[in-house]
Amino acid sequence: MKTLKYSRQRESIKACLAGRRDHPTADMIYSDMREQFPCISLGTVYRNLNLLSDLGEIQKLACGDGKDRFDWNTSPHYHFVCRCCGAVTDLPLSPVEGLQLQAEQASGGTVDSHTVYFYGSCAGCLGPRS
Repeated sequence: MKTLKYSRQRESIKACLAGRRDHPTADMIYSDMREQFPCISLGTVYRNLNLLSDLGEIQKLACGDGKDRFDWNTSPHYHFVCRCCGAVTDLPLSPVEGLQLQAEQASGGTVDSHTVYFYGSCAGCLGPRS
């Protein structure tokens, strides 16, 4: 396997993502990175995010709005996507034991991973409740 050359920009992208909990898009990360690297290109940010995702160092999330979002947390967990404001948050739920095995049995094939998203309206968009 080819050794990955160290990149200060890539490490800064990882650090930026590690400090966020909002599951940002590449454009959001690009805006943050421009403060530290004014000459960084959007293409460099996209390439590094995709590389980090391919290496399993971050997660790429496709939440149905056409924009990939990125998550520093690579452990199995679920996400909530607000259909009103577009926020993506981690849900503090334990992964369902045996779900992957159940999917294998139902499909008759093999399952090597799965992703679960819950969609609805977040508390902020619902406003105060009586």
